[in-house]
Amino acid sequence: MKFVHLADVHFDSPFVNLSHKANLGEMRRLDQRKAFKKAISYIKENNIPVLFISGDLYEHQYIKQSTIQYINQQFQEIPETQIFISPGNHDPFLKNSYYAKFNWNDNVHIFNSKFEKISLKEADIYGYGFDDFYCTDCKIENVQIERPEKLNIAVIHGTIDGGEIEEKQYNSIPKKILQDKNFDYVAMGHIHKPSYKDEENQKIVYPGSCISLGFDELGKHGMIVGDISKEAIKLEFIQLDDKEFIEQELDVSNLSSQEELIENINKNIYPETQLVKIILVGTRHFEIDVFKIYQFIESSQIIKLKDKTKPFYDLEKLQNEMTLKGMFAKEMLEKLQDVNEEEKEILEKTIEVAFEALQ
Repeated sequence: MKFVHLADVHFDSPFVNLSHKANLGEMRRLDQRKAFKKAISYIKENNIPVLFISGDLYEHQYIKQSTIQYINQQFQEIPETQIFISPGNHDPFLKNSYYAKFNWNDNVHIFNSKFEKISLKEADIYGYGFDDFYCTDCKIENVQIERPEKLNIAVIHGTIDGGEIEEKQYNSIPKKILQDKNFDYVAMGHIHKPSYKDEENQKIVYPGSCISLGFDELGKHGMIVGDISKEAIKLEFIQLDDKEFIEQELDVSNLSSQEELIENINKNIYPETQLVKIILVGTRHFEIDVFKIYQFIESSQIIKLKDKTKPFYDLEKLQNEMTLKGMFAKEMLEKLQDVNEEEKEILEKTIEVAFEALQ
Protein backbone atom coordinates (compact mmCIF):
# COMPACT_ATOMS: atom_id res chain seq x y z
CA MET A 1 0.00 0.00 0.00
CA LYS A 2 1.30 3.43 -0.94
CA PHE A 3 0.81 6.43 1.32
CA VAL A 4 2.01 9.93 2.17
CA HIS A 5 2.80 10.82 5.77
CA LEU A 6 2.74 14.48 6.88
CA ALA A 7 2.90 16.09 10.31
CA ASP A 8 3.41 19.41 12.06
CA VAL A 9 2.35 21.79 9.32
CA HIS A 10 1.33 24.39 11.93
CA PHE A 11 -0.83 26.44 9.58
CA ASP A 12 -1.14 30.11 10.67
CA SER A 13 1.80 29.93 13.06
CA PRO A 14 2.64 33.53 14.09
CA PHE A 15 6.43 33.03 13.72
CA VAL A 16 6.87 35.72 16.39
CA ASN A 17 10.43 34.78 17.38
CA LEU A 18 11.80 34.25 13.91
CA SER A 19 13.15 37.61 12.82
CA HIS A 20 13.21 41.37 13.19
CA LYS A 21 11.78 41.60 9.66
CA ALA A 22 8.10 42.43 9.88
CA ASN A 23 6.96 40.58 6.76
CA LEU A 24 8.86 37.32 7.27
CA GLY A 25 6.06 35.68 9.25
CA GLU A 26 3.64 36.33 6.41
CA MET A 27 6.16 34.99 3.91
CA ARG A 28 6.55 31.76 5.90
CA ARG A 29 2.77 31.38 6.18
CA LEU A 30 2.65 31.54 2.38
CA ASP A 31 5.45 28.96 2.31
CA GLN A 32 3.26 26.68 4.45
CA ARG A 33 0.56 26.82 1.80
CA LYS A 34 3.06 26.26 -0.98
CA ALA A 35 4.55 23.19 0.73
CA PHE A 36 1.13 21.72 1.53
CA LYS A 37 -0.06 22.24 -2.02
CA LYS A 38 3.08 20.53 -3.27
CA ALA A 39 2.24 17.48 -1.13
CA ILE A 40 -1.34 17.40 -2.45
CA SER A 41 -0.09 17.70 -6.04
CA TYR A 42 2.26 14.77 -5.47
CA ILE A 43 -0.61 12.67 -4.13
CA LYS A 44 -2.80 13.60 -7.09
CA GLU A 45 -0.13 12.96 -9.73
CA ASN A 46 0.91 9.61 -8.23
CA ASN A 47 -2.56 8.32 -7.31
CA ILE A 48 -1.64 7.87 -3.64
CA PRO A 49 -4.61 6.19 -1.92
CA VAL A 50 -3.91 7.22 1.69
CA LEU A 51 -2.68 10.39 3.44
CA PHE A 52 -1.74 10.40 7.12
CA ILE A 53 -1.51 13.74 8.97
CA SER A 54 -0.10 13.10 12.44
CA GLY A 55 -1.14 16.20 14.32
CA ASP A 56 -0.48 19.94 14.58
CA LEU A 57 -1.98 20.57 11.17
CA TYR A 58 -2.83 24.08 12.36
CA GLU A 59 -2.47 26.43 15.33
CA HIS A 60 -5.74 26.41 17.28
CA GLN A 61 -5.03 29.82 18.82
CA TYR A 62 -4.32 31.59 15.53
CA ILE A 63 -6.03 29.62 12.77
CA LYS A 64 -8.35 31.56 10.47
CA GLN A 65 -11.46 30.08 8.91
CA SER A 66 -10.15 31.07 5.49
CA THR A 67 -7.09 28.87 6.11
CA ILE A 68 -9.30 25.94 7.13
CA GLN A 69 -11.28 26.45 3.94
CA TYR A 70 -8.02 26.45 1.98
CA ILE A 71 -6.93 23.16 3.60
CA ASN A 72 -10.28 21.56 2.82
CA GLN A 73 -10.13 22.80 -0.78
CA GLN A 74 -6.81 21.00 -1.10
CA PHE A 75 -8.42 17.83 0.28
CA GLN A 76 -11.15 18.17 -2.34
CA GLU A 77 -8.43 18.01 -5.01
CA ILE A 78 -7.75 14.37 -4.01
CA PRO A 79 -11.26 12.88 -3.53
CA GLU A 80 -10.05 9.31 -4.09
CA THR A 81 -7.46 9.60 -1.30
CA GLN A 82 -8.49 8.62 2.22
CA ILE A 83 -7.18 11.20 4.69
CA PHE A 84 -6.62 10.36 8.35
CA ILE A 85 -5.85 13.14 10.84
CA SER A 86 -4.63 12.64 14.40
CA PRO A 87 -5.08 15.98 16.26
CA GLY A 88 -2.09 17.05 18.36
CA ASN A 89 -1.30 19.45 21.16
CA HIS A 90 -1.47 22.54 18.91
CA ASP A 91 -4.70 21.48 17.17
CA PRO A 92 -6.64 19.38 19.70
CA PHE A 93 -10.16 18.14 19.00
CA LEU A 94 -11.96 20.66 21.22
CA LYS A 95 -15.70 21.32 21.17
CA ASN A 96 -15.10 24.72 19.58
CA SER A 97 -12.34 23.56 17.23
CA TYR A 98 -12.64 23.45 13.46
CA TYR A 99 -12.20 19.70 13.69
CA ALA A 100 -15.53 19.57 15.51
CA LYS A 101 -17.56 22.33 13.85
CA PHE A 102 -16.28 22.54 10.25
CA ASN A 103 -17.89 20.53 7.45
CA TRP A 104 -14.86 18.61 6.17
CA ASN A 105 -14.72 16.86 2.84
CA ASP A 106 -16.07 13.29 2.70
CA ASN A 107 -12.60 11.73 2.33
CA VAL A 108 -11.40 13.16 5.67
CA HIS A 109 -11.49 11.22 8.93
CA ILE A 110 -10.43 12.94 12.16
CA PHE A 111 -9.57 10.78 15.18
CA ASN A 112 -10.56 11.72 18.73
CA SER A 113 -9.44 10.83 22.24
CA LYS A 114 -10.37 7.15 22.09
CA PHE A 115 -8.43 4.83 19.85
CA GLU A 116 -10.50 4.01 16.80
CA LYS A 117 -10.06 1.51 14.00
CA ILE A 118 -11.01 2.27 10.39
CA SER A 119 -10.94 -0.66 8.00
CA LEU A 120 -9.78 -0.19 4.43
CA LYS A 121 -9.47 -2.91 1.83
CA GLU A 122 -5.71 -3.18 2.28
CA ALA A 123 -5.24 -2.05 5.86
CA ASP A 124 -6.74 -1.36 9.26
CA ILE A 125 -5.97 2.18 10.41
CA TYR A 126 -5.83 2.81 14.18
CA GLY A 127 -5.84 6.41 15.32
CA TYR A 128 -5.87 8.63 18.37
CA GLY A 129 -6.16 12.41 18.76
CA PHE A 130 -5.62 14.94 21.54
CA ASP A 131 -8.80 16.44 23.01
CA ASP A 132 -6.83 18.99 25.04
CA PHE A 133 -3.51 20.82 24.79
CA TYR A 134 -1.88 18.12 26.91
CA CYS A 135 -2.08 14.35 26.95
CA THR A 136 -0.32 12.11 29.46
CA ASP A 137 -1.71 8.72 28.41
CA CYS A 138 -3.37 7.63 25.17
CA LYS A 139 -3.74 4.08 26.55
CA ILE A 140 -1.94 2.51 23.61
CA GLU A 141 -1.48 -0.61 25.73
CA ASN A 142 -5.23 -1.32 25.42
CA VAL A 143 -5.14 -1.45 21.62
CA GLN A 144 -5.45 -4.96 20.21
CA ILE A 145 -4.77 -5.68 16.56
CA GLU A 146 -7.78 -7.64 15.39
CA ARG A 147 -6.54 -8.93 12.04
CA PRO A 148 -2.77 -9.42 12.01
CA GLU A 149 -2.89 -10.85 8.48
CA LYS A 150 -3.79 -7.35 7.18
CA LEU A 151 -1.61 -4.27 7.16
CA ASN A 152 -2.06 -2.51 10.50
CA ILE A 153 -1.14 1.15 10.78
CA ALA A 154 -1.31 3.57 13.73
CA VAL A 155 -1.60 7.36 13.40
CA ILE A 156 -0.52 9.14 16.59
CA HIS A 157 0.81 12.50 17.78
CA GLY A 158 3.28 12.18 20.64
CA THR A 159 6.78 11.52 21.94
CA ILE A 160 8.53 8.17 21.91
CA ASP A 161 10.17 7.36 25.27
CA GLY A 162 9.69 10.91 26.57
CA GLY A 163 11.71 10.99 29.78
CA GLU A 164 11.36 14.62 30.83
CA ILE A 165 8.31 15.98 32.63
CA GLU A 166 7.48 18.29 29.71
CA GLU A 167 7.71 15.45 27.19
CA LYS A 168 5.37 13.31 29.31
CA GLN A 169 2.68 15.98 28.88
CA TYR A 170 2.69 15.41 25.12
CA ASN A 171 1.66 11.76 24.98
CA SER A 172 4.90 9.98 25.81
CA ILE A 173 4.70 6.40 24.52
CA PRO A 174 7.20 3.65 25.38
CA LYS A 175 8.81 2.43 22.18
CA LYS A 176 8.69 -1.17 23.36
CA ILE A 177 4.90 -1.09 23.74
CA LEU A 178 4.52 0.15 20.17
CA GLN A 179 6.92 -2.50 18.90
CA ASP A 180 5.11 -5.24 20.81
CA LYS A 181 1.84 -4.26 19.13
CA ASN A 182 3.38 -5.28 15.80
CA PHE A 183 2.04 -2.41 13.76
CA ASP A 184 3.35 -2.50 10.20
CA TYR A 185 3.77 1.29 10.33
CA VAL A 186 3.34 3.94 13.01
CA ALA A 187 2.78 7.42 11.57
CA MET A 188 4.01 9.74 14.31
CA GLY A 189 3.94 13.52 14.71
CA HIS A 190 5.23 16.09 17.23
CA ILE A 191 9.01 15.82 16.72
CA HIS A 192 10.01 18.31 14.02
CA LYS A 193 13.13 16.45 12.89
CA PRO A 194 12.64 13.63 10.36
CA SER A 195 13.26 10.10 11.66
CA TYR A 196 12.72 7.34 9.12
CA LYS A 197 16.06 5.61 8.55
CA ASP A 198 17.66 5.59 11.99
CA GLU A 199 17.43 1.81 12.04
CA GLU A 200 16.88 -0.97 9.53
CA ASN A 201 13.26 -1.46 8.42
CA GLN A 202 12.16 1.38 10.68
CA LYS A 203 8.41 1.29 11.29
CA ILE A 204 7.95 4.05 13.89
CA VAL A 205 8.42 7.17 11.78
CA TYR A 206 8.43 10.94 12.16
CA PRO A 207 8.35 12.93 8.89
CA GLY A 208 9.39 16.09 10.78
CA SER A 209 7.72 19.46 10.35
CA CYS A 210 6.39 20.23 6.88
CA ILE A 211 8.39 23.46 6.79
CA SER A 212 10.99 24.72 9.25
CA LEU A 213 9.51 26.97 11.92
CA GLY A 214 12.81 28.57 12.89
CA PHE A 215 16.51 28.21 13.61
CA ASP A 216 15.90 25.38 16.06
CA GLU A 217 14.81 23.33 13.03
CA LEU A 218 17.83 23.29 10.74
CA GLY A 219 18.06 21.00 7.74
CA LYS A 220 15.53 19.89 5.15
CA HIS A 221 11.79 19.57 5.83
CA GLY A 222 9.04 17.75 4.00
CA MET A 223 7.08 14.49 3.96
CA ILE A 224 7.48 10.73 3.91
CA VAL A 225 6.28 8.70 0.96
CA GLY A 226 5.82 5.03 1.82
CA ASP A 227 5.08 1.76 0.10
CA ILE A 228 4.52 -1.13 2.50
CA SER A 229 3.44 -4.74 2.44
CA LYS A 230 3.56 -7.52 5.03
CA GLU A 231 6.95 -8.48 3.61
CA ALA A 232 8.71 -5.15 3.08
CA ILE A 233 8.71 -1.42 3.83
CA LYS A 234 10.05 1.27 1.53
CA LEU A 235 10.27 4.87 2.71
CA GLU A 236 11.40 8.00 0.90
CA PHE A 237 11.77 11.55 2.22
CA ILE A 238 10.66 14.29 -0.17
CA GLN A 239 11.55 17.90 0.59
CA LEU A 240 8.60 20.31 0.56
CA ASP A 241 10.16 23.43 2.06
CA ASP A 242 12.01 25.36 -0.63
CA LYS A 243 13.96 27.23 2.03
CA GLU A 244 16.49 25.97 4.56
CA PHE A 245 17.57 27.61 7.80
CA ILE A 246 21.34 28.01 8.10
CA GLU A 247 23.51 29.15 11.03
CA GLN A 248 26.98 30.65 10.51
CA GLU A 249 29.52 31.86 13.06
CA LEU A 250 31.52 35.05 12.52
CA ASP A 251 34.55 35.59 14.78
CA VAL A 252 35.01 39.29 15.64
CA SER A 253 38.28 38.83 17.54
CA ASN A 254 40.42 40.39 14.78
CA LEU A 255 37.98 43.18 13.93
CA SER A 256 38.45 46.69 15.27
CA SER A 257 35.10 48.40 14.69
CA GLN A 258 31.41 47.87 14.07
CA GLU A 259 31.88 49.26 10.56
CA GLU A 260 34.43 46.55 9.81
CA LEU A 261 32.03 43.96 11.21
CA ILE A 262 29.26 45.17 8.87
CA GLU A 263 31.68 44.96 5.92
CA ASN A 264 32.51 41.36 6.83
CA ILE A 265 28.84 40.44 7.11
CA ASN A 266 28.11 41.95 3.70
CA LYS A 267 30.95 40.04 2.00
CA ASN A 268 28.90 36.85 2.01
CA ILE A 269 26.37 36.05 -0.70
CA TYR A 270 23.64 33.52 0.07
CA PRO A 271 21.22 31.75 -2.32
CA GLU A 272 17.54 32.64 -2.13
CA THR A 273 16.80 29.16 -0.74
CA GLN A 274 18.65 29.93 2.51
CA LEU A 275 17.51 31.88 5.57
CA VAL A 276 20.61 32.74 7.56
CA LYS A 277 21.39 33.42 11.19
CA ILE A 278 24.80 35.00 11.88
CA ILE A 279 26.21 34.17 15.32
CA LEU A 280 28.88 36.63 16.41
CA VAL A 281 31.58 34.93 18.50
CA GLY A 282 35.06 35.67 19.86
CA THR A 283 36.36 38.57 21.95
CA ARG A 284 35.20 42.02 20.90
CA HIS A 285 37.26 45.22 21.00
CA PHE A 286 34.28 47.51 20.38
CA GLU A 287 30.64 47.82 21.31
CA ILE A 288 28.18 45.87 19.17
CA ASP A 289 24.70 47.24 18.53
CA VAL A 290 22.83 44.40 16.83
CA PHE A 291 19.74 46.49 16.06
CA LYS A 292 21.84 49.16 14.36
CA ILE A 293 23.74 46.54 12.33
CA TYR A 294 20.43 45.20 10.98
CA GLN A 295 19.92 48.51 9.16
CA PHE A 296 23.07 48.04 7.10
CA ILE A 297 22.84 44.36 6.17
CA GLU A 298 22.59 44.10 2.40
CA SER A 299 21.54 40.46 2.04
CA SER A 300 17.83 39.85 2.50
CA GLN A 301 18.68 36.22 3.30
CA ILE A 302 20.28 37.21 6.62
CA ILE A 303 17.29 37.40 8.92
CA LYS A 304 18.82 37.13 12.38
CA LEU A 305 21.93 38.17 14.32
CA LYS A 306 22.98 36.71 17.65
CA ASP A 307 25.74 38.32 19.71
CA LYS A 308 27.69 35.71 21.68
CA THR A 309 30.91 37.69 21.87
CA LYS A 310 32.84 38.42 25.05
CA PRO A 311 34.48 41.77 25.83
CA PHE A 312 38.27 41.87 25.57
CA TYR A 313 40.15 42.67 28.76
CA ASP A 314 43.96 42.83 28.83
CA LEU A 315 44.45 41.42 32.30
CA GLU A 316 48.25 41.44 31.90
CA LYS A 317 48.20 45.18 31.35
CA LEU A 318 45.44 45.96 33.86
CA GLN A 319 47.20 44.15 36.73
CA ASN A 320 49.84 46.89 36.82
CA GLU A 321 47.31 49.60 37.54
CA MET A 322 47.10 50.80 41.15
CA THR A 323 43.32 50.70 41.04
CA LEU A 324 40.50 48.41 42.09
CA LYS A 325 40.45 47.14 38.49
CA GLY A 326 44.15 46.39 38.68
CA MET A 327 43.84 44.48 41.96
CA PHE A 328 40.95 42.45 40.57
CA ALA A 329 42.80 41.70 37.32
CA LYS A 330 45.86 40.47 39.24
CA GLU A 331 43.73 38.16 41.39
CA MET A 332 41.88 36.76 38.34
CA LEU A 333 45.13 36.09 36.49
CA GLU A 334 46.34 34.02 39.41
CA LYS A 335 43.08 32.06 39.57
CA LEU A 336 43.12 31.38 35.81
CA GLN A 337 46.49 29.65 36.05
CA ASP A 338 45.15 26.44 37.52
CA VAL A 339 41.52 25.78 36.49
CA ASN A 340 39.76 23.36 34.14
CA GLU A 341 37.71 24.47 31.12
CA GLU A 342 34.42 24.58 33.01
CA GLU A 343 35.91 26.66 35.83
CA LYS A 344 37.63 28.91 33.28
CA GLU A 345 34.31 29.65 31.61
CA ILE A 346 32.76 30.59 34.96
CA LEU A 347 35.73 32.82 35.84
CA GLU A 348 35.62 34.57 32.46
CA LYS A 349 31.94 35.32 32.97
CA THR A 350 32.74 36.62 36.47
CA ILE A 351 35.43 38.89 35.02
CA GLU A 352 33.03 40.21 32.39
CA VAL A 353 30.31 41.03 34.95
CA ALA A 354 32.82 42.56 37.37
CA PHE A 355 34.42 44.86 34.80
CA GLU A 356 31.01 46.02 33.60
CA ALA A 357 30.19 46.92 37.21
CA LEU A 358 33.51 48.74 37.60
CA GLN A 359 33.04 50.92 34.50
